[in-house]
Amino acid sequence: MLRVLGRANSINVQKVMWCCAELELEVERVDIGGPFGGNREPEYLEKNPNGLVPTLEDGDFVLWESHSIVRYLAGTYGADPWFPADGRRRALDSQWMDWVLSALHPPMTAIYWALVRTPPEDRDAEALGAARDKVAALLAILDARLAATAYVTGDQPSMADIALGGYPYRWYTLPLERPALKNLEAWYGRLKERPAYRDNVMLPLT
Repeated sequence: MLRVLGRANSINVQKVMWCCAELELEVERVDIGGPFGGNREPEYLEKNPNGLVPTLEDGDFVLWESHSIVRYLAGTYGADPWFPADGRRRALDSQWMDWVLSALHPPMTAIYWALVRTPPEDRDAEALGAARDKVAALLAILDARLAATAYVTGDQPSMADIALGGYPYRWYTLPLERPALKNLEAWYGRLKERPAYRDNVMLPLT
């Protein structure tokens, strides 16, 4: 059986659990990190020297980094369209998955920490506003992409949607001023129709 080590409220753990659910894989998730601790213990650090979550165990095979795990699961246990058969679409999936990590994730995390993990009296309003503006500009790029296709790289969801899909939930749930992005909103609406998305991504923000 697959095991995912990591707490359910981590957006990176959610990507992996959502992927497992879409692929109908039997998986055990173990609470690690955050209030559960355990991620700095020697046993865990032997598996993931970064001390972060998630970590995947597939028998004696251990893998960390959420997008690498999603690629592995989709490629090993999935099929087209989750792991696109067409090389060009697969490359586009990887492009957007890398874009999440290099561009979108850092300012979105800054917003999350400010609004969820920081008391109101301690928030840096200027930094929060700058992060919000950065995310809005980035999501406008994604919105333009979604004008052409129902999902990030085609007419059916793939691993790129899994990498990106947790962010609109936070963007539309947190108390923020947001520009109207009709294609992004329509895509988010389609994601919300998926039981695996609701069960693994649309969780309380804590």
